[in-house]
Amino acid sequence: PHNSFTLQVLCRYRHIWNIDLRFRPAFLGGIMQQTGNKPPAMLPKRGEYMLKDMKRMAKYYQVPVHMSANDFQRIIGTSSLTAMRFITAMDMTNPQYLEPLSREFWIRFWSQHEDISQPEDILTVARQAGLSAELSQKTLEMISSSTVKDRLKETTAEAVKHGAFGMPAVVAHYDGKPHLFFGSDRLELLGSVIGE
Repeated sequence: PHNSFTLQVLCRYRHIWNIDLRFRPAFLGGIMQQTGNKPPAMLPKRGEYMLKDMKRMAKYYQVPVHMSANDFQRIIGTSSLTAMRFITAMDMTNPQYLEPLSREFWIRFWSQHEDISQPEDILTVARQAGLSAELSQKTLEMISSSTVKDRLKETTAEAVKHGAFGMPAVVAHYDGKPHLFFGSDRLELLGSVIGE
């Protein structure tokens, strides 16, 4: 859910802060594997804290998140690889759909508690994001291509190179150098670094 808090806030502040916001699809599973990280909820006490924290953040950011302890298993057991390849293919062909697609994937998985791993789920999300059936089908057919797979691997490796060890990872290119921020609770620091 922290990805959504970050997405919502950056979209809200994009024009206020006058930033060029670019979505870069990366595969969380790959980042976790490459850095040796583990889902935070695997530590029971941290899982308890996260549930409380998400409720507070949902209220603060006015984002519709509903979670219980049972949801952690659902999250860990769902692969986002197909969805991320679909988003990557869209980034390569029609990047204007990245923002609505990201929002709709989030709403389906976190707010409606529906699956996002199967082709039919992806086509439903695409329709809700405003894509035509033809474009959705064409994009879905691209996800098994080596071009799309390689592109997702590249953006994932790039995130790790910038120091990412999980999501959300925001890289601000400011004053000639990149600044990595992890987590939605670091957005105030991001604002501070860019003078906002």
